Amino acid sequence: MRRKNLSRKIKKGKNNLAHHQPFQVMGFHSCDKVVGLDVINGRTQLRASNNIWDWLGEGIYFWEQNPARALEYAIESSMKKQFNKIPIQTPFVIGAIIELGNCLNLVEPESLATLKEAFAGLEGIMNEAGKSVPKNEKNNRRLDSAVFKHLHASRRKNSSIPFDTIRCAFNEGDPIYPGANFTTRLHLQLCVINRNVIQGYYLPYPLEKYNPFLQRSNSN
Repeated sequence: MRRKNLSRKIKKGKNNLAHHQPFQVMGFHSCDKVVGLDVINGRTQLRASNNIWDWLGEGIYFWEQNPARALEYAIESSMKKQFNKIPIQTPFVIGAIIELGNCLNLVEPESLATLKEAFAGLEGIMNEAGKSVPKNEKNNRRLDSAVFKHLHASRRKNSSIPFDTIRCAFNEGDPIYPGANFTTRLHLQLCVINRNVIQGYYLPYPLEKYNPFLQRSNSN
């Protein structure tokens, strides 16, 4: 029913067709084993990240089609090589079936234009207030986070259809060969804003590959 309503609004010109992504993807979330098992068994929900440095803004973050990178991040977090407010003790990965819905898909030009317009709006507000826009500094993406926050607020104010998800490629790591534009940790990241587009969670197989610490106690 929700997809049909969105399609009607698109036909009426109330939504950008480029933002309508009528398909599902597999997302993988890095977490602690206790949290992951509780989510899969329906005892809790994943919490949206809401830090001033979140590069895609507030939401639940997933590695799209990439369980190996999700495990790598979880392991690094458990070793304190990645910062998390709640440290991971036992690295764990859960899979999710996600319907992209109304998606700000930042690998296509109209979505990028939408984001650029949001920056211009934020910059104008900050200038009127005599303030400077935040700056990105290495992994602290304060500017990007502020732009997304302004974007969502503007859409609410204008009664535009809110985004369900944000999708973007992230160039990370070292070149895979001299002069390459491809890097060792290049990936697609997905930020879920509307948790209703998450159709379900599961344990990715093979277990020994993507959850090698499944049998390990958190006390170890």
